[in-house]
Amino acid sequence: MSTMRAGLLLAAMTGLFLAIGYLLGAEQGMIIAFVLALGMNVFAYWNSDKMVLSMYGAKQVDRNSAPRFYAIVEQLAQRAGLPMPRVFIIENPQPNAFATGRNPEHAAVAATTGLLNILDEREVAGVMAHELAHVQNRDTLVMTVTATLAGAIGMLANFAIFFRGGDNRNNPLGMVGGILVMILAPMAAALVQFAISRTREYGADQAGAAISGDPLALASALAKLEQGARHVPNEAAEANPATAHLFIVNPLSGRGADSLFSTHPSTANRVARLQQMAGQDFQAARPPAAPRAQGGPWPAQRPATRRRGPWG
Repeated sequence: MSTMRAGLLLAAMTGLFLAIGYLLGAEQGMIIAFVLALGMNVFAYWNSDKMVLSMYGAKQVDRNSAPRFYAIVEQLAQRAGLPMPRVFIIENPQPNAFATGRNPEHAAVAATTGLLNILDEREVAGVMAHELAHVQNRDTLVMTVTATLAGAIGMLANFAIFFRGGDNRNNPLGMVGGILVMILAPMAAALVQFAISRTREYGADQAGAAISGDPLALASALAKLEQGARHVPNEAAEANPATAHLFIVNPLSGRGADSLFSTHPSTANRVARLQQMAGQDFQAARPPAAPRAQGGPWPAQRPATRRRGPWG
């Protein structure tokens, strides 16, 4: 059902893009919009993973440079029946993670140093299982296409003011109509984009819990990640807000409710669903207040000058 809903929303995004092209230039405008959308999506299909990873300064690691982190991903990929993805670590204090790639054969997963510093090994496994679920469900491609179309709609809307009814006979809109398209089109695109993102996050939570076999580990991790995102800014994400939906928690803010303009569903709702999967009540499944001090590959706190994590 979530896949069908995402497909319908993606179709709505494409229809919105073509409609804007028609409103700005009638049939000719719609054709131009279609060609533009096709070209952008072909480019995104082949290059989106490289662009996103480069944008965040992600460094690829292997079993030698980050043995324990790499081993977690490797074991989970085997359990999910997926090819081993490329594994990256991002030098960023905000705890977060994302997956990218056009298909399972060309997938990549990335976690920030902030995430590896505050989560224990069990929670890291829960997060990476969530990201592998995105790969398994091919959400990475859907979200890339969505982001590309949303960006193209915003770009097209910026030209709306130049398509004046008196200056272009092919433009069905007048000056006022062009202004309305410029304002309302990006808002409509954002709503569809956010709806798709929220749909896929719930699906990845469920599938990720099935891959790891430990829904409470993901629930505990989500609670910690939301708190971290609230207090630690992600400057790279702030500079590139169109990529916010790729992360496991919103890197721009820690909203606590499912609002229309939230890129992610409520963390409280996600945690509640995972706890329900585990068959435990809220009190019994409440995550610990602080990271585990011993026993995990990443200490609860590490001075900024020390670099002893599994990334080297």
